[in-house]
Amino acid sequence: MKNRRRIAILTGGGDCPGINAVIRAVAKKAILEANMQIFGIEDGYHGLIENRYRKLTYDDVSGILTAGGTILGTSKIANPYRYAIKVGKKLEFKDVSKTAIANLRKLRINCFVCIGGDGTLGIANDLYHDGIPVVAVPKTIDNDIKGTDITFGFDSAVTVATEGIDRIHTTAQSHHRVMIVEVMGHKAGWIALHSGIAGGGDIILIPEIHYDINSIAQTVKQRNKKGRRFSIVVIAEGAKPKGGDIVIRRIVKESSDPIRLGGVGFILGEQIEKATGITTRTVVMGHLQRGGSPTAFDRVLATSLGTKAVEMIMKGKFGHMVGVNGRRLDEVPLEKVAGRTKTIPLNHPLIHAARSVGTSFGDKHNL
Repeated sequence: MKNRRRIAILTGGGDCPGINAVIRAVAKKAILEANMQIFGIEDGYHGLIENRYRKLTYDDVSGILTAGGTILGTSKIANPYRYAIKVGKKLEFKDVSKTAIANLRKLRINCFVCIGGDGTLGIANDLYHDGIPVVAVPKTIDNDIKGTDITFGFDSAVTVATEGIDRIHTTAQSHHRVMIVEVMGHKAGWIALHSGIAGGGDIILIPEIHYDINSIAQTVKQRNKKGRRFSIVVIAEGAKPKGGDIVIRRIVKESSDPIRLGGVGFILGEQIEKATGITTRTVVMGHLQRGGSPTAFDRVLATSLGTKAVEMIMKGKFGHMVGVNGRRLDEVPLEKVAGRTKTIPLNHPLIHAARSVGTSFGDKHNL
């Protein structure tokens, strides 16, 4: 029993549906097939730095497949290599990675499983290069991680956003308004593109295509002339006008990713109303996209990714992330993932399909 292999699991970054399904899959397979001991690090890298963890048994991870969020807690601001510490009223950043690494080594782990997005996986890559055996699982509702076709949490977020757009349709039609639905997506517009198409959005605005307010106004006016007295605009929070910039809601200085977006939909609404004379309203989906139970698709995907991660541990395939390539699960080097963002190619088939049915992307293409 003293020689039982040990793994530690950490969930970092923003929460999303499906994290618990991954924890469950990793823990159950590791316990049932390899008789491993499982330790859960609490509250992301905060827990790693502060040496907060708990042992996870088979019973601990039973019944959590459908639960949203993460039973381990998470954090978006803790980075062992750039840890924010208040000295008086001043915020200073220190490298406490040696403390984090020492805490992992005290646990005598054979592998460190990191479940997270680009920030979490970037830190995981640094830990790997500092001698920690790491296997990663891609998690983000934004679907913007390099090396994988899709991330768990994305389908759930798109489903929530699409339901919101569906509900907005009825009030838009009743009041003959322009209704703007703002969804998440800082550098990549995958949620806006998928939910916009699924929800029948008339105009979809994504970070990859800078929009022109005149083109948007013209599209709305043309729809009105044809008797379509309402328009649905789906906009990613990171979308910006030609020659303009993103709308920053606030700066979180202690975070490794300090910019928090939000509010572009309200600014656009004022511009559309002024340019067209048509009443315009904005709805921000916000954290609704992160909450709740994962879809069936995400439950299956999370289970597949989690069990594959354990297979990689058993093979000693460290420094890699589980990636989805078509119908195959790949072992992707973290070097190819860290610090990179998967944006939407301008020649993506879904952009072409949307344009083919008359959807505008706020540019001159459809005019």
